Amino acid sequence: MQQLAFVDLETTGATASLDRITEIGIILVDESGVQEWSSLVNPETRISGFTERLSGISNEMVANEPRFCDLANRVYKMLEGRILVAHNARFDYAFLKQSFMREGIDFSAKTLCTVKLSRRLYPSYPKHNLDTLIERHGLKVSGRHRALADAQLIHQFWEKIQATIPQETIQSALKALLGRPSTPMHIDLTMIDGLPEAPGVYLFYGENDLPLYVGKSVNIRQRVMSHFTADVTSAKEMSLSQQVRRIEHIRTGGEIGALLQEAALVKKLQPTHNRQLRRNNELCSIQLKEASEGLKVHVAYANALDFATTSNLYGLFKSKREALKALTEIAGEHNLCKAIIGLEKVKVGSPCFGRQLKKCRGACIGDEARLAHDARLLAGLGKLKIRTWPFDGPAYIKEGEEMLLIENWAYLGSARSEEDIWNLMNGRDACFNRDTYKILLATIGQLQPLRLKVVS
Repeated sequence: MQQLAFVDLETTGATASLDRITEIGIILVDESGVQEWSSLVNPETRISGFTERLSGISNEMVANEPRFCDLANRVYKMLEGRILVAHNARFDYAFLKQSFMREGIDFSAKTLCTVKLSRRLYPSYPKHNLDTLIERHGLKVSGRHRALADAQLIHQFWEKIQATIPQETIQSALKALLGRPSTPMHIDLTMIDGLPEAPGVYLFYGENDLPLYVGKSVNIRQRVMSHFTADVTSAKEMSLSQQVRRIEHIRTGGEIGALLQEAALVKKLQPTHNRQLRRNNELCSIQLKEASEGLKVHVAYANALDFATTSNLYGLFKSKREALKALTEIAGEHNLCKAIIGLEKVKVGSPCFGRQLKKCRGACIGDEARLAHDARLLAGLGKLKIRTWPFDGPAYIKEGEEMLLIENWAYLGSARSEEDIWNLMNGRDACFNRDTYKILLATIGQLQPLRLKVVS
């Protein structure tokens, strides 16, 4: 007989890395029989009014109860070596794993989700939440949203299927569920089955097909599954996995194609969880222009200049503030005059503030030759210099069976035939893209000029 632990938790919220357990209910089932245990838990943080109304557990009720650290060893011994059975098991498992982790205990267990089990055994029914199971199977309710009472309901459901469903059907369902990695309850398992162990990008969609996240990997399946196990330690991953309703993927010829495709899709779809890549609205650069007195410094914006073909641009910054901060740091490192480089306003012929502090060598008042000052300015900016597009037209990178088409540091798309190439060329939008530029700069040696045969 399998050793089972039917578990339910009450918590202060839905995020395992931030919220805490307020009550634990466990029912142990094995060859010796059935044992029940429960305890309120002092979460060491306040319970919100909403959570209190939902569970009936108040701050006063848990004030003098044991903390999880006081119960950890006992709970661990009860659960050790057993299959953890819970309704939406990923939630309870995530909280237990995170709580044990805080006490320096590495807890892991096989989990069986009764939501997924009900779906597999009763596929014709649309709903499988606990209230629905109570009504459908006539389960006896001693309480709701209390840990032991809900654990008892899960145990009753288990006993009900043992009495009404053939054992071979149950065992087949258990084999399928226990043999799979844990996935969000809203995800159709066929979506996981269809994921390849190959390079490419994957797309998570939420309700109403809202784009949530675009990611890339050399192994799509492995990377997607990592999202669904990482949620026990990351609030972001927990939030993301709870919202996912649909998964798509696009295979690429290799890692470069996956990186470029990810950047392009993030720009196009603006997924809610890809904040780092999608913020590109105020992209700007430090620009040097030659004047009679010497080099002039300006902040140039991507919507006003073609960053791919304009020379003397330095750095790709998300905002003017970020650009000026970088320029200030360079001025400090190289003893530059802040008045000359536009960071400080002074009257002509007057010393800048840095000169008075002996941090400027005096180019502002003629104590230093402007040529020497400008040489240090160029040296300081040197590592930030933007490389102009090195070809007269489009170029490509060969990766696997794909040709990745690039023009002016913009990714046009991938092609597997000459027809694909012409289609991409005819509809191309070769606007400079910060993320694509950074990806391609690391692989510049692989870029080859594209030469198309024009048939007259």
